[in-house]
Amino acid sequence: MAFSVPETIRQTATAGERLLFHTLKQYLPDDYIVYFEPEIHGRHPDFVILGPDLGMVILEVKDYTKNTLFQLNQDEWIIRTSSGEQKTVKSPMKQARDYMFHISDVLKKDKSLIQLEGKYKFNLKFPMGYGVVFTRLYQKDFVKDGLFSIIDPNLVLSRDEIDPDNENFSEEIFIEKIINMFVVPFRLNQSLTNDEIRAIRYHLFPEVRISCEFKQPVPYQDQLLLSLHDIKLMDLHQENLAKQLGDKNRLIRGVAGSGKTLILASRAKLLSKDHPDWKILILCYNISLSQNIKQMINLMLQEPDSLFDFDFNENPEGKVANKNNITVRNFHEWLKHDLKINEGRLPTVLEKLENNEVILPKYDAILIDEGQDFQPEWLKLVSSLLNPTTQSLLLVEDRAQVIYQRKRSYVKDTGLSFQGRSKILNINYRNTAQIVDFAWDFYQTHSSLKKKVVEQTVEGIEIIAPQSTRRKGPEPGILKAENFTKEMKIIAKQITILHEQKGVPYSEMLILYRVKRTHKVNIIDTIQRALKNEKLPYYWITEDETSKRNFDRDENTIKISTIDSSKGLDFQAVFVVNLDNMPFPLEENKEREVSLLYIAMTRAKEYLCVSYTGESEFTAYFEQVKEEQILKKKEHDQKKGS
Repeated sequence: MAFSVPETIRQTATAGERLLFHTLKQYLPDDYIVYFEPEIHGRHPDFVILGPDLGMVILEVKDYTKNTLFQLNQDEWIIRTSSGEQKTVKSPMKQARDYMFHISDVLKKDKSLIQLEGKYKFNLKFPMGYGVVFTRLYQKDFVKDGLFSIIDPNLVLSRDEIDPDNENFSEEIFIEKIINMFVVPFRLNQSLTNDEIRAIRYHLFPEVRISCEFKQPVPYQDQLLLSLHDIKLMDLHQENLAKQLGDKNRLIRGVAGSGKTLILASRAKLLSKDHPDWKILILCYNISLSQNIKQMINLMLQEPDSLFDFDFNENPEGKVANKNNITVRNFHEWLKHDLKINEGRLPTVLEKLENNEVILPKYDAILIDEGQDFQPEWLKLVSSLLNPTTQSLLLVEDRAQVIYQRKRSYVKDTGLSFQGRSKILNINYRNTAQIVDFAWDFYQTHSSLKKKVVEQTVEGIEIIAPQSTRRKGPEPGILKAENFTKEMKIIAKQITILHEQKGVPYSEMLILYRVKRTHKVNIIDTIQRALKNEKLPYYWITEDETSKRNFDRDENTIKISTIDSSKGLDFQAVFVVNLDNMPFPLEENKEREVSLLYIAMTRAKEYLCVSYTGESEFTAYFEQVKEEQILKKKEHDQKKGS
């Protein structure tokens, strides 16, 4: 079964489009992608098929009947409308061909996608084809009325060739017809690589871009060249969600590392592009997360629709001017600076809003990250300031990351029902398989909500069990030291090794702590002293409110943060230190401590280390895990030796 974007076809699609959509999805290979009505640089072909051993085929769909057709030639067709009037339209074959040439011209500008030598030098390294699907005309109609005299039969699919319920339908013929829809046929000697597929998607669908390093052009037709290593793309499932969430209120529930924040930011960019006159608001709880989202949004908005349209003489830094109608705030900043409201007066303000006694700014779209952290009163305020016409509210949450006690009823809190308007993300893309298993095993062992863990659910309060992409990496490290000074000394040495031997940038390292100091030791001073002794650059994110707001994710420094403020962030290497202070003795809610440590561990993309000196319920668990790791290693070494 092929992968489709969108996952399901819109209800307003014609019967013929729906039939073709399901047939393509059902009968094409698993590694094919079928796009329905994508917007490609201002054009809207009906279907685009992309396959590693196929290349690309553009299909135009027509629901014409025999009575529709009046006079046809190679370039223009005269058709009868439903009202009986005659209308001149472009030949659907020419329409599909024009789409193909338009897309080809876009892709040819990327050196990695063209042939650099031989007979087809400067042509795409893969074939591009096109065809027309007539969903209400049968093969016998083409033969009887002589339509094949102006339409190449190899470039046409008729009703009986796309309808599995038709007795003449053949899966082999259906696939063969699509494979042969090429004016200049040539088969790929080598299938397109994943990188090449990603590059094609990158150029054609700019809304799935996350970030790209802009480089000065080098001598290749004076065009901007891209290194594939600098391209990051959303997984197809994430792309589907960002592009096909639909309008009105929506809820996304996802596990840690599933790309929730990325989808939210991408959704905001799409809304901004489609509705430049809208006021769009993004809210979250954490200051550091709001800074991260701002930087993500700015990167997205700086990217042009085509990366080959730069004029570097006028724009030497490669920056693109964008009208930014997106405001990103953490909730309390928004409340204080935008609404001029003291939180203590919130109940009074809500009452006045209901009675139309106060005027506050309205927003056409509101997107909330980490929605599980929002109090009911906050959600009531937010929904009351949403444009009732658009009702464009997106809530993103993960119940396994609940660290604030909030009673939750979205219907009651927002006045909007999310029944049937929810999506689920259960694949963890951020962490390696080893980190996913390590963190999830801890969570399931210690969480009182483990009985509510399910594999698949949308409604209710269940916790979603993460599925890993199975990306492999080193086992998380477990370190026990004699005292916290020695603990941090070892950590600082490990950071140096990771940087010098593994090439991990300082900007990709994070140290997380639970509390700043205890009666026994000044945690933060010890952390900073250890890094200074190793001459390592660092930035303390959670020193104060100013440091949180000045946080720059890409600054070449090791970041230091409380676990609470790390939500929504991720780094290549994460060190969770002073673990013997968890569960924190002064925290009555142990469930919060479980969620906090789960959050901390799932910030790590590749390298994770948990460390401690004393004893606690959590360290006892990790001591047991460490013993099991040692035992497994011995068994593995023995098998290897034998």
